[in-house]
Amino acid sequence: METTVQSLSYPDVLHRGLEAFAELGYEQTSVRELARRIGVSHNFINDRHGSKIAFWRAVVDYACAELDPLQLPEDENCTDDEKLALIVLRYYVNVARNPAVHRLLVDEFSRESERLNYLYENYLLPNAELLGPIIDRLVAAGRMAPVPLYQLAFAIVGPSSAMVQGPFARRLGRPEPVTTANLEQWAEGLARLVLGGVLPSFQGWDTLNRPGAAAPE
Repeated sequence: METTVQSLSYPDVLHRGLEAFAELGYEQTSVRELARRIGVSHNFINDRHGSKIAFWRAVVDYACAELDPLQLPEDENCTDDEKLALIVLRYYVNVARNPAVHRLLVDEFSRESERLNYLYENYLLPNAELLGPIIDRLVAAGRMAPVPLYQLAFAIVGPSSAMVQGPFARRLGRPEPVTTANLEQWAEGLARLVLGGVLPSFQGWDTLNRPGAAAPE
C-alpha cells in the first residue's frame, strides 16, 4: 500500500532517496522507482523538486549535512600531523556511520557528469583546500613524502571501502554482528593503518583527542 506524503517527514523522504541512489546509481534510478521506494505518488518528485537531478541535489545536501564536518581542531596547540590524523579518522568514522553516502559518492566518482561537478565544487574542493596547507607544511618539514594530492586522496579514500563492503569483509573473517561501536573501532584501526604509510613518523594515537569516534577497547 502506498504511503501518503503526509505520513512521511521530509528527512524520511530524502533518506529513502539516498538509499535508492546508493544502491542503484543515478542513471538506473528512475523517478517511478524512486517514488515506489520512498512510498509516495509518482508525481511527487517532479511536483516537489521539478526534476530527478534537483531531487538528487537535495538528497546530497541532506546527506552531507548529516556528516561530522571535516574541520580543523580548535586546539591551537594541535600539530599538523595530529590535524591530518584527526581528519582522516573523522572521514572513516563518517563512512562507518553513513555507508550509503559513501556508496553514492564512489559511484559518482567514476564518470564525468554535472553531478560530479556539484559534488566537487560544494563538498570535495573545500576538503581539499582544508588539507592542502597541512600537507604542504608536513612535506616541507620532511615528515611526509611529496605525494601529489590526487594520489594522496585515493590512498585515503580507497581503503574506506573496507567499512561498507560487508559481504566481502565477512568472507575475510569480519566478526558479526556489526555494531556502530565496533565499526568506529575498525575505523580507527583503518586510520592507523593508512596513516602508518602516509605519515610513518606520527606516534600520537594514544594521546589523540578523537571527537566523534569510539575509544579503542
